[in-house]
Amino acid sequence: MQCRFRDFRRKEVININDGTRLGFVADIDVRIPEGQAAAIIIYGPARFFGLFGPREEFYIPWDSIQRIGDDIILIDKSFQHRDSKLERQRRRDV
Repeated sequence: MQCRFRDFRRKEVININDGTRLGFVADIDVRIPEGQAAAIIIYGPARFFGLFGPREEFYIPWDSIQRIGDDIILIDKSFQHRDSKLERQRRRDV
């Protein structure tokens, strides 16, 4: 299957464990040397005009994806919340 990033941004992600709609794909985490997709990133709902902190991000590993359809992406495992403090520290260490 061949798919472009702009096509991914139009797909909604649904967790089949509890049926929750997580949102639409915002970004893809790619391993540069191998050229493989490692995960998809989904922005959660905005918090009261952004005044009460940043948006929550869902980091979904690529192996959690069960199906990629025309409109939706189905995931099976529990998703992880990306901790922005940890991410900033990880960027500084590199």
